[in-house]
Amino acid sequence: MQVYFENIKIAIQAIKNNLLRSILTILMIAIGIMALIGILTAIESIKGSISENFTSMGSNTFTIKNYGMNIRIGKDGEKPRNYPPIKYRDAENFKNEYKFPSKVSISSWVAGAATVKYESYKSDPNIRVWGTDEDYLFTSGYELSEGRNFSLDEINSGRNVIIIGKEVKEKVFPNMSAVGKTITGGNLKFKVIGVLKEKGSSMGFDGDKTVLIPITYARQFFSRSNQSYTISIMTNKIEELDPAIGAAISQFRNVRRLKPKEEDDFTIVKSDNLANMLIENIKYVTIAATLIGVITLIGAAIGLMNIMLVSVTERTKEIGTRKAMGATADLIRDQFLTEAIVVCQLGGFAGIVFGVLIGNLTANFIGGVFVIPWLWILSGISLCIAVGIVAGIFPALQAARLDPIEALRYE
Repeated sequence: MQVYFENIKIAIQAIKNNLLRSILTILMIAIGIMALIGILTAIESIKGSISENFTSMGSNTFTIKNYGMNIRIGKDGEKPRNYPPIKYRDAENFKNEYKFPSKVSISSWVAGAATVKYESYKSDPNIRVWGTDEDYLFTSGYELSEGRNFSLDEINSGRNVIIIGKEVKEKVFPNMSAVGKTITGGNLKFKVIGVLKEKGSSMGFDGDKTVLIPITYARQFFSRSNQSYTISIMTNKIEELDPAIGAAISQFRNVRRLKPKEEDDFTIVKSDNLANMLIENIKYVTIAATLIGVITLIGAAIGLMNIMLVSVTERTKEIGTRKAMGATADLIRDQFLTEAIVVCQLGGFAGIVFGVLIGNLTANFIGGVFVIPWLWILSGISLCIAVGIVAGIFPALQAARLDPIEALRYE
């Protein structure tokens, strides 16, 4: 054990003696590890954000949509399927006739680039507007931080009331309560009755840049010919999810008047299934990122090997002196191998630190969550050891094979 510590001390001294060259070598390794850890950290962050955002809807929730949720990767991937729009009458009939014990809500996307104002304050021009009913808060996973939900009377009569997201509240009503105030959106006015709790963002979808209006009001002022509605169902218990889905499929087939032999012209989406689908397809990005990082590390390993060979040549006389004093070939080999591993570990440590920081900063721009990828960190440390051995073994063997007499005569 003492021999190993002695080799490490000699390696550190050799690094100090050739500081500039050692720093450049360490930087090569650091860049390779930083590229690998940075990309993989960003991917892990995105995965965590996807899971967090989709499962926040609840594992006992599913939706009925008119489009398939397949994600096409490459030419061989399956294209998403689009079905006839789900009309409001179909959605309403389903909600009225669905007898499984659960909460059922109807919603529809109204606009994706709206601006709302109050006096001299206004929101960013990227607010998403949703038309919803009185049960949407339950099925979507939203909660209120202040105010109240839509009443059944407000939904039925199509009142001009609104529930705003957390970020909208902070922009339009800084340091004041929003409830009871009247805001404008275009030429329309709405009375604020509630503020949503912070939901966060993921993959560019910010749950706090959202406003909700009664679905009947949305139909009156924002209706489109191809408008399609989403039906969300939340069961009372998670174990009731599969029976509820079976009952929903049967009921909506009746609403659509599909014959027994006709296939479904709608899609059932579970929040956790969609998250798993997205995460599954991210594996292709992970593979590509890993290959890029490995190629970078191979380049760094070649550079390290070249520098170690130069080091052996420069230190020929030192090797001869050590052999003349009794150092064995194995000891000389281990000395240079240890030096290569130490250089790699110094570069690896710097690369891991910067990789984790850059990966999280990159993911933060698209709404990712902060993660410390322990698996990739441990893998990076192991990889640095492997790179050090691979890059250092040939120079170390070259040093070990030097004849001490010739080495002492070397100038």
